[in-house]
Amino acid sequence: MRVLCLDIEGGYGGSSRSLFETLRHMDHSGLALEVWCKRAGPIQARYAEIGIATRVEPDMPKVSALPRLSRNLLVYGRFLADWQRSRAFRRRLADTVRDRFDLVHFNHESLYMLAHRLRQSVPASISLHVRTNPHDGAFARWQARLVARAADRLVFITENERDTLARQARRPVHGDVIYNPVAAGAAAPHPHVPRNGRLRLASLSNYSYQRGTDRLIEVAEVLARRKRRDVLFVVAGTTALTRGMPGELGALAHAGGGLPDLAARRGVADMFCFLGHVPEPERVLVACDALIKPTREANPWGRDILEGMAAGKPVISLGTYNRFVEHEVTGVLHPEYRVDALADAILGLQDDRTLLERLGNAARERVAALCRPEARAADLKAVWLETARRCEDRRA
Repeated sequence: MRVLCLDIEGGYGGSSRSLFETLRHMDHSGLALEVWCKRAGPIQARYAEIGIATRVEPDMPKVSALPRLSRNLLVYGRFLADWQRSRAFRRRLADTVRDRFDLVHFNHESLYMLAHRLRQSVPASISLHVRTNPHDGAFARWQARLVARAADRLVFITENERDTLARQARRPVHGDVIYNPVAAGAAAPHPHVPRNGRLRLASLSNYSYQRGTDRLIEVAEVLARRKRRDVLFVVAGTTALTRGMPGELGALAHAGGGLPDLAARRGVADMFCFLGHVPEPERVLVACDALIKPTREANPWGRDILEGMAAGKPVISLGTYNRFVEHEVTGVLHPEYRVDALADAILGLQDDRTLLERLGNAARERVAALCRPEARAADLKAVWLETARRCEDRRA
């Protein structure tokens, strides 16, 4: 079976890393695989090492619903322009799929418009990976209805994405829950993370307001007021702010500032190590003691969290879904953001290294049981084979 996978990130995000780990651990017998990426990045060289051809297609159109109406109007306005510019790419994609592929796997739901259009014009089977939980609203509900119709088979990274899509689409949704594959590998510690006895907390997210990395600065302020500067926040990922952010964040963005400027303004710059984009985030995890993600989306199950757990690091995060991060078992999970409570949890790990080790070992075991790469890759391959078989039966 000839399978084309479409990747929006080129190695710079969790969905791209998850797809690579899936294909790397998949049994390729009976398959011919190819990956097209929207962005050039480190992932193309890694695919070459395992014999999978790639192509960079920057005109690949994508769009996702956002929480605010004004932002949706802006991004969908831009998408309409991108859609027009992508005409040559869309024609090339359709022609190539007709000639060379049996199934197309869209690796992120932000490609739903492209999947919807392609399904109308080619006989190939289509699968689509749903990886996020958009905030409810008119645009999100419209997107959910199209996503539900855009593919022959949907794949969800947890039960949460499946339930969100069903709720927003207002219809039963059929698909497969396949947890992201995570492989624990040996890596050398990142050389720019200091080793000086402080509790080192990793954050592995490119900044967005919903991911909540700015909250780390508030936590650092509380720790500093308690005269506990023996904690270091190690932030890997972009730290730029955008002008549409609320309050001080937006004002700082207008002045050309970012998260490092906010930390300096609040007097806690010495408690942060900002690394920028890191091509090998596993090296950051090796150099740190735990991972922290004070998300505003209450989604403690992202790629960064799973990789932290696979590295044997307890996770501090927010939400109620405890399949991965379980409070006082594999980490610290609070149902809502309370800055003093997070500070208490951090100091608890700093002052009890035995607890830190126990939670980290349990985290590693949890992910090894749920996210074994070979098993999850076999799950996706089975979905592809079954989807292609059913589509062939319908056509017959």
